[in-house]
Amino acid sequence: MRSRLLPLLIVLMAGVLLALGIPLAASLAAAQQQRVVVDRIDDTTRFAALAQFVTARDEQRSVVDSVDDERLHTLRTELARYQQLYGISAGVFYRDSGAMAAAPKSWRLPAEGELYDAYESALLGRRAHDPAQVWPWQHRRLAIASPIVRDGDVVAVVVTDSPTGALRSRILHEWMLLAAGELAAMVIAVLCAVRLTGWVLLPVATLDRVTHDIATGRMKSRVRAAGGPPELRRLVQSFNEMADNVEAVLDQQRAFVADASHQLRNPLSALLLRIELLGLELPEGNTEAESVKEEGHRLAQVLDDLLGLALAERSGSHLEVTDIAATARTRTAAWRPYAERAGVAVDFSAPQDGAAVTGWADPVALSSALDAVLDNAIKFTPAGAAVTVVVAAEGDSATVVVADSGPGLADEELARIGDRFWRSARHQNVQGSGLGLSIAKALLSQGGGAIAYGHHDPSGLEVTLRVPRTARAVAT
Repeated sequence: MRSRLLPLLIVLMAGVLLALGIPLAASLAAAQQQRVVVDRIDDTTRFAALAQFVTARDEQRSVVDSVDDERLHTLRTELARYQQLYGISAGVFYRDSGAMAAAPKSWRLPAEGELYDAYESALLGRRAHDPAQVWPWQHRRLAIASPIVRDGDVVAVVVTDSPTGALRSRILHEWMLLAAGELAAMVIAVLCAVRLTGWVLLPVATLDRVTHDIATGRMKSRVRAAGGPPELRRLVQSFNEMADNVEAVLDQQRAFVADASHQLRNPLSALLLRIELLGLELPEGNTEAESVKEEGHRLAQVLDDLLGLALAERSGSHLEVTDIAATARTRTAAWRPYAERAGVAVDFSAPQDGAAVTGWADPVALSSALDAVLDNAIKFTPAGAAVTVVVAAEGDSATVVVADSGPGLADEELARIGDRFWRSARHQNVQGSGLGLSIAKALLSQGGGAIAYGHHDPSGLEVTLRVPRTARAVAT
């Protein structure tokens, strides 16, 4: 969830910074250009004042008086000095585009373009004050024109044509400073977003972990009080209350099953005793009493298994480092005489390198689970066949694989094996209550273990008991 929320926040913050930064960058560029435009307008105004009293060109007269000649000389000198000092082309042009004075001397108005447009605008009495914006990637010049007015009429125009290299450099410099500021703001925003998402999602991550623990049977898991928004803290409190109530209900249910199983055993034992006494008084050859007695013993077995299942689910595990191979070898040896009476061989194998296969488990619970699985395997293996027990270490887990040579189960039946009281329709005549593998599953899950079922080649059922090898694996 954090990997989805954090990019969303980063994208939103980047969008906000871009929405603020782009207009600010345009404003900075406009401010820099406006400074240059104002400076050029001042320059053209000064040149216009010098040229205002120069006599207009008279096409019928080739000689001007000495005063006009001096003023024209001063204007040309100022324009030349201005062009030499700043590298800006400047000139005063009559209405017919003829040059009154220009620097450099050969400079003339183009027939079209931005400079000519500024000249035409000034002829109409409008001073150029808002030329098109110059951007850092544009290699263009800046044209400014001011009209020279005499007796209310525009008689000439002062035009400047400025290079924009310095202007573009200043704009680019300010943009780099702005980009550095935006980048620093983005870094700070990302750090704040990381802390914010961590603070918001901390209770969610804890809830997810504890929910997984409860779903896998660790009912004592609870969410500790932590930071986060008030709504999530209230959710944590409500979750803990719900978990307490669910655990209490399950404890009551298990206690009821255990108490009922225990209380029913005494009257059932008395009933079986009376049936045996009654059978002694019946005539020979009567089989009804034996059938009733057999059903009574089956019911007693069911009650014993129910009591064992309830105790397995209620009892806590005492986990410790256990030699899985030694435990499996001991339980296999204990069941071998029973298997031999049924004509079934029991084979045991462990790693040949002498290395101990250890796991983090409750030795009593593991032994009881192995008993349930071995009992089930021997029960369904026909005489003359064998049951194999293989111990191995696989990564973070230690496994005990018990495989029988019985009829096995279909694929749809494998999905239901281990359910309480479930038995295959083909095995209803085999003695049992359908609780043995459920008890094994409950015993293993107490210590973080698991049980899995699969087909055994060429026939039979393969049961895999898996326990973690380290205490850390149990906690995850």
